[in-house]
Amino acid sequence: MSGGKLNAYNIEDLRRMAKRRLPRGIFEFVDRGCEDEVSLRNNCAAFEDIKFRTHVLADVSTRSLDTQIFGKTSKMPIGISPTGTAGLLSFGGEVGLAKAAARAGVPCTVATNGMTSMEEIVNEAGGDLWFQLYMWSDKDLSLKLVDRVKSVGFETLIVTVDSTISGNREYNHRNGFEVPLQYTPRLIAQLLAKPGWLVSCLLQQFIKRGVPKFENYPPEVMDGLLSKSFKRSSLKNESLDWDDFRLLRDRWPGKLVLKGVLHPDDAAMAADCGADGVIVSNHGGRSLDASVAPIQALPDIAARVGGRITVIVDSGFRRGTDVVKGLALGADFVMAGRPTLYGTAVAGEAGAYRALEIFHEEIGRVMGQLGLHTVDEIGADCLWQPSAAATSFRTAAE
Repeated sequence: MSGGKLNAYNIEDLRRMAKRRLPRGIFEFVDRGCEDEVSLRNNCAAFEDIKFRTHVLADVSTRSLDTQIFGKTSKMPIGISPTGTAGLLSFGGEVGLAKAAARAGVPCTVATNGMTSMEEIVNEAGGDLWFQLYMWSDKDLSLKLVDRVKSVGFETLIVTVDSTISGNREYNHRNGFEVPLQYTPRLIAQLLAKPGWLVSCLLQQFIKRGVPKFENYPPEVMDGLLSKSFKRSSLKNESLDWDDFRLLRDRWPGKLVLKGVLHPDDAAMAADCGADGVIVSNHGGRSLDASVAPIQALPDIAARVGGRITVIVDSGFRRGTDVVKGLALGADFVMAGRPTLYGTAVAGEAGAYRALEIFHEEIGRVMGQLGLHTVDEIGADCLWQPSAAATSFRTAAE
C-alpha cells in the first residue's frame, strides 16, 4: 500500500487535523462518547493493560496480512465500521470512504444513516460492501429496507442492537447538532468559524445535492435534516427482541451479523438464532456509559462461540498493536469507524485511505516484531498475562 502521507503518521495525527478543520459540533459528534465518557476513555485505556511477548530469530522477511472474512479475502484483518456522518465531513464522503476501502482491499460498511444512497455507493465505489441496519418500530418499513439492500446486491447485513435506547450525548444539545438541525446562533457561529469546510463540504452539498438527508430512509420517515417532518416515533424501537432477529434471519439470505454484543449469553443466543457472526461492541462508547470495553469482554465471548460463528470486535482501535491484541484475544476480525472518519475529514478519499494505510503499516510491523508470518499465527501465545506469570512464579518458589 502506498500513497500521500498527508503529514499524518498515526491515527492521532489525523484526529488532530480533523479537529482543526471541522466545526466543533460536527467534530464532537464524531469524536465524543456519552455522559461522563467513562466508556469512551476505557475503550482505549483497556489496551494498555495487555502486553506482548515476542519470539526472536524468526525469518519474517515475508509476511502476509491477508485475512479470510465471510468467504472473501481482506488485505488486512480490519475493516470499516458503519458510520453515518462521512457526508458531513467531506463532500461525497461516503463514496470516498468506500473507494478508499476498495483500494485498500478491506470491507466497508454502509450505514442506514448515510447521506449517500446505498445504490450510489455500490455503483461508484464497488469493493466488499456490507450494510448496517437499524430495526425500526415499523417492521414493514424495516423489512422493505432489507429487501432493498438485498436487491442492490449486498451479501452481508449487520443489525445494530445496542442503541434501541439512544445514548445521552449532552454535547449535541449544547452544540445544536441534532435532527432536525436547528440553526441556533451557536451552531451558525461554529459553521462560520470553519470557512474551508463550509465552502468545500456544506456549500457543495447544497449546490450539487440539495438539503442533506438520510438517503437510505424511506420518504415516510423524513425529507431532510432540516425537515420538521422527521418522524422519531417511526424509528424508536424499545421493544426489539430475539423474535425480531429471527424474523430478520428468515428474511435475509446472506451473512447476518449481530452488532453490539458484550455478554457471552447473548453471543450464544445469536448463534442459536442463526447469526453468522457477532460484533463485540459498545457502540464506540456512545450508548451506555461505564459499559465494559469490548476488548475486555472479547475473551469470554470468543471462548463461548469462537469456531461456531465469526467473532468481530470494534470500539477503541487506534493502533496496529490494538488490532493484533484483539486477534490474539480471540477475534477473527476487527472493525474501526472513527479513524477513517478522521481521515475523511482531512482529505476525503485520500485521508480515509491514509488511515487504512497506517493500520496496514503498523499491523505488519507488529507481526514482524512478534516473529509472525501470517495473521493465522496471532494467538494467545503472543500475550503476556500478569496473572499467569504470578502463578508460575509461585509454583517455582514452592
